[in-house]
Amino acid sequence: MTDLPDLRTAPVEGDDMLEQWRLVHNAVVPPAAMSPAQARVRRERYLLANAYAGDVLVGCSTVRPPLGEQRVATVIARVLPEFRRRGFGTVIYGNALDRARALGAGVVETCVLAANGDGLRFAVRRGFEEVERYVLDGERDEWVDLRLLVTGPGD
Repeated sequence: MTDLPDLRTAPVEGDDMLEQWRLVHNAVVPPAAMSPAQARVRRERYLLANAYAGDVLVGCSTVRPPLGEQRVATVIARVLPEFRRRGFGTVIYGNALDRARALGAGVVETCVLAANGDGLRFAVRRGFEEVERYVLDGERDEWVDLRLLVTGPGD
């Protein structure tokens, strides 16, 4: 994993970084592809970050801040297919999980396109358990919601 020392994540700031985030999102989850306007709404609601190996964009993340009595946060890590299985997802996920915990998450969830076998295996290896499978109204693609209990640092 010689690529890991050069990996850095950066909060999405400005339109250029938002466009990079959107491009990764759309490449990894094409059924949920979003327009620039939709990405701007996400930036207002959630914590978005990009991941770079040197100057090369390799992935992105989304952290939906904790809500409700259980303080449920959603953490989503995305890695472009050509950069998978190099440890990048682990670092991207870890950084996003740290942000969710810093915001006071009591429970962490994630959502994965069912067709993304790599993403599902990644989540399960990190202790997520499937909660629900569903197809959105008027759509054909199946989604999987998974949950991980957060008990503290070092889990």
